[in-house]
Amino acid sequence: MSLFTPLSVGALDLSNRLIMAPLTRMRSGVDGVPGPLVVEHYRQRASLGLIVTEGTYPSYAGQGFQRQPGLVTPEQIDGWRAVADAVHHDGGRIVAQVMHAGRVTHEATTGGHEVVAPSAIAIDGETRTYEGKKPFPVPRALDTDELPGIIDEFVLASRNAVEADLDGVELHSANGYLLHEFLAPSSNQRTDQYGGSPENRARFVIEVAAAVAAEIGADRVGIRISPEHNVQGALELDAEETRATYAALLDGLAPLGLAYLSILHKEPAGALVQELRARFGGPVLLNNGFGVITTREEALAILDDGLADGVVVGRPAIANPDLARRWQENLPLNDPDSKTFYTDGAAGYTDYPYLAN
Repeated sequence: MSLFTPLSVGALDLSNRLIMAPLTRMRSGVDGVPGPLVVEHYRQRASLGLIVTEGTYPSYAGQGFQRQPGLVTPEQIDGWRAVADAVHHDGGRIVAQVMHAGRVTHEATTGGHEVVAPSAIAIDGETRTYEGKKPFPVPRALDTDELPGIIDEFVLASRNAVEADLDGVELHSANGYLLHEFLAPSSNQRTDQYGGSPENRARFVIEVAAAVAAEIGADRVGIRISPEHNVQGALELDAEETRATYAALLDGLAPLGLAYLSILHKEPAGALVQELRARFGGPVLLNNGFGVITTREEALAILDDGLADGVVVGRPAIANPDLARRWQENLPLNDPDSKTFYTDGAAGYTDYPYLAN
């Protein structure tokens, strides 16, 4: 298969197999409303097969970053509708990544809303807030009877995404945020039915996915995982335990018929990734780097070797709005400017040039 051939994932027909990774960019203001600058950023990248938005919070307590967009208020929904309309006008497809930060935040970012997690274990380190850098707080462990309410937040945010005319959602169960915190034994030391064994740690993520699928249709729901990535305190250091946890997760997800599974892992051909792909049984998108740049040659090889159905890329998509054309024709690339990844304004966001015709 070729990176530049069409792909169907659930209800979505994609023009190519090049997927824009969810990329935190902090351009939506304190109110979390995507404005004209955000609209233009995503519109420019509509030629990619699928755009996955930056992580969007489903509740105020779930906000992880300054100037992060949300899917909570009518104004936020209207902002995303403008994004969706612009991307669709230019022939693209776009899904919202729904992300609850869990313990990877601070009350100075959430507007005073309490930081919650599976267990009362803090991350070692600091986070940037509206009041400057602060140590990560010890989160409050969620009570068992609170979990249905968290599921409802994911469901409502996903409903809001569809109301905004986005093509679906991707559930963020990676990189140390709330859903991943339930999966990782370092962050989940619960003694109820949501902790203590691989099957129990996978339970909450499965319940969230099932509820969202029931609300908006499984064919509009993807999910992202990052086994063994070991960032932000979500450590999965026992290979057999990790395999058992993600096997339980995929066995629970497979019957739902989700649109796709997105896997972030440095070894696309490794036994774990390929086992999880087989267990899922549907389209699998692979991202082989985080903080490193995936090259055209690596992306082509993933598909040429039959390791996945699509390839997820981040930094090349930041710097090259016309990445699909550049890679298809093997043309030179713009270099991403890391100094502008998390600033505010157009610089390093909407001012990367297209290739001249």
